[in-house]
Amino acid sequence: MDPVIIVGAGPVGLTLALALARQQVPSVVLDEGPGKDEPRLARTVVLREDTSALIERLTGTSLDQAGVHWAGWRSMRRKQVTREVRFDDATDPAPLHIAQHVLTGVLRAALVSQRLVKIAVDSRLDGIEQEPSGVTAHTRGPQGTWWRGSHLVGCDGPRSTVRKLLDIRFPGRTAVERHAVAALRTELPWADEALLHRTPPWRVSGPSAGEVTGRPLPDGVWRLDWLLPPGKDLVTPELLVARIRETLAGWSGGSTPAYELLDTGVHTVHHRLARRWRVGRVFVAGDAAHLLGAFGTQGLDEGLRDADNLAWKLALAWHHGSHETLLDSYQTERRAAVAARLRAADQALPVLRGGAGIRAYVPGTARGDVLLTDGHLGRGPLGAPGTYDGSPLAPRHLEAEVPVDTPPGAPVEDVRVTAEDGSFVRLRDRLGRGALLVLLIAPGTGVWERRHWVGAGIMPRLAAAVTALPSPAELLVAESYPGAAAHTVLLIRPDGHLVTALHGVRAADLYAAAEAAVGGPTGARETSDAEATAGSAAK
Repeated sequence: MDPVIIVGAGPVGLTLALALARQQVPSVVLDEGPGKDEPRLARTVVLREDTSALIERLTGTSLDQAGVHWAGWRSMRRKQVTREVRFDDATDPAPLHIAQHVLTGVLRAALVSQRLVKIAVDSRLDGIEQEPSGVTAHTRGPQGTWWRGSHLVGCDGPRSTVRKLLDIRFPGRTAVERHAVAALRTELPWADEALLHRTPPWRVSGPSAGEVTGRPLPDGVWRLDWLLPPGKDLVTPELLVARIRETLAGWSGGSTPAYELLDTGVHTVHHRLARRWRVGRVFVAGDAAHLLGAFGTQGLDEGLRDADNLAWKLALAWHHGSHETLLDSYQTERRAAVAARLRAADQALPVLRGGAGIRAYVPGTARGDVLLTDGHLGRGPLGAPGTYDGSPLAPRHLEAEVPVDTPPGAPVEDVRVTAEDGSFVRLRDRLGRGALLVLLIAPGTGVWERRHWVGAGIMPRLAAAVTALPSPAELLVAESYPGAAAHTVLLIRPDGHLVTALHGVRAADLYAAAEAAVGGPTGARETSDAEATAGSAAK
């Protein structure tokens, strides 16, 4: 069968290629560049726990040395510290700050030995054609040719050629925020802590800078961002150096510490959301599908979640034939999750950027500090991962369903589990293999070898029920799970979102939930009318 064609070799496209390969699906990555990235320390990304874990799982590489896990976070207003957060690996994992070219390098290195992925460099897309049996892409350049694929995914950024060829509208807001950015090597009073300083008390050169953010990188490097006022004021080198000196002096007690300026830039934030994320056999993901980033939120996080969501659905379709409900659910789930974050940002704009307007919404300014902290740390409506509670893949009317601390559709907690071979692993390590996960909560199993309990109690019945499921599934056992009683059975999707939790072994309910999670009756593999009639989209 033909490979999946991935257009774009940024972090989202490369992650998707690795995620497909993990599920034995070949892909071709069309890279319009030379196959390497220019080092830019002023271009960095912040990964939350779930997305950094996804990268580590796919690459087999720890990101601890490639970036910095913040030791803490502080919010300041004028001369006062208004909020402090200390991170703890067990209960409150820290975000990871990493240069984007370093992240891309880690992904590229993992692909070198991946036989199921081909990267075609200097290959710029200029045409797409679809028919019921597949999709064809044409590239120009030294390697210009026709590529045949089962599906095509546009991960080709804000100016996506794929989106334009499919005539998908991309409405939204332009220049929601602008930041002057500098990467420099220096020593600050807060080692490995990130901070947000609102309304700093020192004199500011040029247009007022009401907010500055400092985020550490490895080797004593910091990225500093100054929020610029609305407009198109030119950020000159002289103005930027003056900002750097004033900021460093203000944070260091009045004298500017020694620093080495490494990179600069201007970061402009846009908020946009594609009208459609799927047209026949073609999908868009990452910046090709959405742009966000105001208030410290991170668009790449959502792009990586797009890849994780789409990979297992494409893999199921690739191995077993297209199932339209399953493939359509990618747009339904992911577009709703990103739209919710964009709505939250739009609602926060007058509160956080309206000057005195904040007093019309809430008393004092503490609420603004909380909202900004949520955005930067991946919490609350501005920053937390989305849930798929309204998913078309959610099962209906399960008599044995019981509540746990994770609501259906939300990402599951990463607990320690016993695998089928008796080894102890993290639940997250079993994700992304193309199989549903069935997790039994059985206190005591963590202290006894698997051979002592695998044939006892409800295990034989549960094992038989898992074997009979309509889609491949792996049976795992855990000592405990937040909010779950003994003998609770959790059904988990390959991307780590909870399908349901059931009380005991209820084979009929478990089967119905598994069938719903993969898009309905597994015999329904026919191609939809929309896909069958998808004509040429070449321009």
